[in-house]
Order: sequence, then C-alpha cells, then structure tokens
Amino acid sequence: MEASGFWDDVEHSKEVMKQVSDLKSVIESYDKLSQQYDDIITLIEIGYEEEDEDLILEIKEEIEAFEADFNRLRISTLLTGEYDANNAILSLHAGAGGTEACDWVNMLFRMYSKWADRRGFAMEVLDFVDGDETGYRTLTMQINGENAYGYLKAEHGIHRLVRISPFNANGKRQTTFAACDVMPDIEEDLNVEINDDDIKTDYYRASGAGGQHINKTSSAVRITHLPTGLVVQCQNERSQHMNRDKAMKMLAAKLFLLKKQENMDKASDIRGDVKENGWGSQIRSYVMHPYSMVKDHRTNEETANVQGVMDGDIDRFINAYLKWLSVSDGENKVKD
Repeated sequence: MEASGFWDDVEHSKEVMKQVSDLKSVIESYDKLSQQYDDIITLIEIGYEEEDEDLILEIKEEIEAFEADFNRLRISTLLTGEYDANNAILSLHAGAGGTEACDWVNMLFRMYSKWADRRGFAMEVLDFVDGDETGYRTLTMQINGENAYGYLKAEHGIHRLVRISPFNANGKRQTTFAACDVMPDIEEDLNVEINDDDIKTDYYRASGAGGQHINKTSSAVRITHLPTGLVVQCQNERSQHMNRDKAMKMLAAKLFLLKKQENMDKASDIRGDVKENGWGSQIRSYVMHPYSMVKDHRTNEETANVQGVMDGDIDRFINAYLKWLSVSDGENKVKD
C-alpha cells in the first residue's frame, strides 16, 4: 500500500469514528430524556397516591430540567449545515470606543470562555493584540466541541455595549462596539489555490498576558491576503513553521467559504470587517445603564439578566437564532 493511501485510510477511519461518537452522543441524550420522563411520571403518581404536597416542588424542578434538556436536543437537530459539526474559530475586534472597546473585547472573550466551559468544550487562544491600557484590540480563539461552529455562527456580527464606563472620569454613559467573526475549523484539504504573490506574511514575537514576551524569537505569524484584504494570525503553536501552517489553513478556509457565496453581499457573513464596526450595524445590544437588558436585534430575543449573559448564559440567543434561521431558510426554499 502506498503511503498516501495509508494516510487516506487513517483519516477516513478518524472521520468514521467521529460520526460514531456523535451518533452515540445523540442516543445517550435521547435515553437520558426518556429516563427523565419516566422519573417524572413516577413522581407524579407517587404524589397522587400518597397525597404528598412536598413532592410538588421536586416535580417542578424535574420538569424544568427535562424541558431544558429537550430543547437542547431539539435545537441540535437544526445543525445540519455543511460545517456545523466542526470546531469554531472566533475572532474579536475592538471597534469605536478606544480603551472602552478593548475592555469590551476582553469582556466578550470572558463570556465565550464561560460559555465553552459550561458545555465542556475546550478553548485555546490562537492570537491576540493587547490594548494600549487594558483588554485586547484583537483576539482569536478556537473552541473545540461537538457542533461548536453550528452554535457559534449565531454570534457573527457587531456587539454593542452601553454602560457607565470605568475609564470615563466624568462617569458618563458610553457606547462602544466590537466585531465578532466566526468561521469553522476545516481540517480537510480544501484544494484552494493561494498564490505567493497574493499574500503578505509578517512575523512578530508571541506575547503573554500584559504584553510580556513568552519567547525571544519572532514565531507569531500574520498573513494578509492582498486581493480580498483578509487577515489571519496565529501565535499559540510552538514554532514559526507551525504557526504559519495554522494561519494558512485558516486563510484557505476563509477563501473557500467566500468562494461558496453566491454574491458579495453574502460574503459579508464571513468577513467580519465588511460591515462598519459601529452604529447601526449591531446584531445584539448589551445595555447596563440606565437599565439592564440584552437584546438580539435579529430575533428580538431579550433578557434583563445582563450579568448572567456575561457569565456565559447565551444559549437563549443562540437557540433563538437557529430557530429564526431555520424558518428563514424554509421560506427561501418555498420561494425558490
């Protein structure tokens, strides 16, 4: 057997094992729901037979847990996109607002980290650029987990923050923005041709928290695709070569997705820098003053629990977006 054929078989085996693992997870989720349902019915029957009012609270809690798990499984059935099952690469970019915007990127980074932790997903920072005083001007992370991209594609767009800024000496309310760009981590060979003349590669020192250098060599890599203006960066790998390979894979994935778009308007769904990172283009507003409210402007989903959202409780917005997206896709198919 040729070496190339051997490795093709290995990759195919990995893909099959992943599919088996995903199917097993779905079956386990269904079995868990079925058991929860049976337990609730049993508790209700016991309550009636023994006329035990103390069971009412326990039954209510069990029903709420069942509904949450049921909705989570139902939403997962909407993740049928080509790359929904893939890991996700999420980039945050500070917009209008200076230091406040850099701090807002840091807050969003924490929010997505908390969300990933809630789901048992792994998260790693691929690249970041510190803000002048605090936070980050840009930050790119990879979130690894089942259907990570399928869920996080809901977060693509401009996020608006309204609060009393701790950086405003006059204590005035301030509005700031950050752009969130989400793309799937595509492992397979995409057969995307990238000409050397079309890219500009910059090397710089990888940095640690607070701007401290974690090494003395220029191992971090930034690649700019000149024809499209796309920029990808990576600094978390152990060598310059590995960082460049990862960055090139990211660039190939972005170019591949752009190529799949029917027109340039749809291309803005992938390129986070197409829309203006400021007023009038936000997908979601996080208002901390003069009232508490987080509202998604696409679905009108909202909650007054701002702190809960900032602690990673964003599933309500993701679920509402996926439902909205499935209805929109259905309407488009009917029109076609």
